[in-house]
Amino acid sequence: MGNLELLALTPPGWGGLLLRGLVTSISIALGGYCFGLLIGIGGAFGKLYGGPVVRDLLVCYTTIVRAIPELVLIVLLYYAGSDAVNHILSVFGLPPVDINGLVAGIMVIGVVQGAYTTEVLRGAINAIDPGQIEAANAYGMGRGLILRRIILPIMLPHSIPGLSNLWLIATKDTALLAVVGFTELTMATRQAGGATKAYLLFFCTAGLLYLCVTLVSNLCIRKIEKHAYRGMPEVGRS
Repeated sequence: MGNLELLALTPPGWGGLLLRGLVTSISIALGGYCFGLLIGIGGAFGKLYGGPVVRDLLVCYTTIVRAIPELVLIVLLYYAGSDAVNHILSVFGLPPVDINGLVAGIMVIGVVQGAYTTEVLRGAINAIDPGQIEAANAYGMGRGLILRRIILPIMLPHSIPGLSNLWLIATKDTALLAVVGFTELTMATRQAGGATKAYLLFFCTAGLLYLCVTLVSNLCIRKIEKHAYRGMPEVGRS
């Protein structure tokens, strides 16, 4: 009896497999989103305030990532990234390592998310009235204080719609990791459907689970928007 048949006979059976896949998907999406957010913050400020070399490198990064289909990028980064790490280790005389699938998934999703986050945050910073920065400079504020008291509070409302969309995209992008054999929700669904031949049942269930993640995310996003938009006029807000 194979592992899948044993799983079907062991409570909670296929339901447990799908829930574990869902938890894995959310973990990868959350980790990749946060990693992409860090890349995006650095990328946005680098594009706006960095030197010519930094700006050109960031333009190449965002252009390439946004031009190549995400499925192709994930396959390339997943396998080529692992090979690159082991090659670097071999240069220093260190033995190769097996990269944890969860860590690899987070890194791959993060690199993809970082390119889009860079553009979202760059647009949000550009939406700030230059007079606000000039007034802060006139009051003698340092760069750190301007960032904390002027740039971040003003750019947040402009960036929330784009960042919220990127989070929802990240939750769905985890399904692409199934092509490299990583067991998240989509791969777990394929395993359950392949073993039972009840593809319609399991894929509809997976779709409902993704829908639940989206609905819960929307509730959280609305709370964040309500906090960020406090004191602002209702005009122009959906």
